[in-house]
Amino acid sequence: MTNLEVSSPAPADQDGDWASLRGDCARMVPHWAAPERTAPRPVSPSRIHGVSVPVRSARLLDALPEYGN
Repeated sequence: MTNLEVSSPAPADQDGDWASLRGDCARMVPHWAAPERTAPRPVSPSRIHGVSVPVRSARLLDALPEYGN
């Protein structure tokens, strides 16, 4: 039978505060790589097809003042 018990190399800091969390994140920054930000390209309306919206969702959006009218 396989032993499914998993142990963590270090216990989580249960008494940590925001300062320790920010410090942990700052130490991890060199390990994270962010992709270059690119501007989204516009899509031609002729390429948008096959979109269907359920009737209930359409009625919900129609009832919202930001989307209706």
